[in-house]
Amino acid sequence: MTDLWAGIVSGQPDLAMPAFFPLVAYEQVKAIADPAADWHGRLVAEFKQDVIAAHGLIGDRATQAALVEVTVPDQSADWISPGVCANDIGYWHVANARVVYRIDGRIMSFGISTLISWRGRWYVVHLGGEMRTSYGGMVDQPASGPGAPGPQGGC
Repeated sequence: MTDLWAGIVSGQPDLAMPAFFPLVAYEQVKAIADPAADWHGRLVAEFKQDVIAAHGLIGDRATQAALVEVTVPDQSADWISPGVCANDIGYWHVANARVVYRIDGRIMSFGISTLISWRGRWYVVHLGGEMRTSYGGMVDQPASGPGAPGPQGGC
């Protein structure tokens, strides 16, 4: 998650890519015609837009912002079975984790829409939102304070 944070505070999405669900894993999970094209053309593109949107949320003081914690409600993890959500194999999924940070002495936060566990490590799949409500980047549930993880759901 420190890679995700580095990408957000710098406004450079490529720095956040180590926190993103790997292509090799996505190709194994998805039962769709061309998972690599979907990964590059949709998931990565949306992720990078969302990193830039999160950078914009923090604003011109982003370099002074400090990551406090990433709250992952792993007790709420759901097993997504093969055949569900166009998946070929199952995986663990958590929705609505929280990125908590401090800026100018204030605690702020925003959500991570979807995390998937792969080989014991949580990766971001959807940062700003699984369901897109507009073009461009999204910030999921920004809040003053740490916010609260949840609700669970999604694929």
